[in-house]
Amino acid sequence: MEIDYAAIETERARIRERYLSERRAASSARGLHHFALISSDVERTIRFYHELLEFPLTEIFENRDYRGSNHFFFDIGNGNLLAFFDLPGLDLEPYKEVLGGLHHIAISVEPATWERLRGKLDAAGVPHQVESGSSIYFQDPDGARLELLADPLGEMYGTRVM
Repeated sequence: MEIDYAAIETERARIRERYLSERRAASSARGLHHFALISSDVERTIRFYHELLEFPLTEIFENRDYRGSNHFFFDIGNGNLLAFFDLPGLDLEPYKEVLGGLHHIAISVEPATWERLRGKLDAAGVPHQVESGSSIYFQDPDGARLELLADPLGEMYGTRVM
């Protein structure tokens, strides 16, 4: 399939013109409460996020929607949480990208932390890819794609996005 890049840029310009303005209205949202993923192994997930990535575990309790399932949370800074469910007894397929599904989660970290975590990923043998000198892409134990971004919140590669 041939991609019409000129048409894509024209459509991007039309969307910018229609929806972006310097006088943006305030959001109706207060912030991201939590982003929820599925874990196939609770302790392995905790070791990965809590120990390797240094995102403190903040709570674990039974999932209100599925008896016997755990709902557990990690602090990813700025009042935001990354949450997980395990769903024992369900025969779930391995993670895969699908249209409308998760592509990746980008988490901002300080540049010094970015360097330290990059070293920890290396030491743990976690395959990863560095892009633009400020992004590290890798997968968690269940295959969800993550990005550690050394850019400040509200910026991406030198462009203000917030």
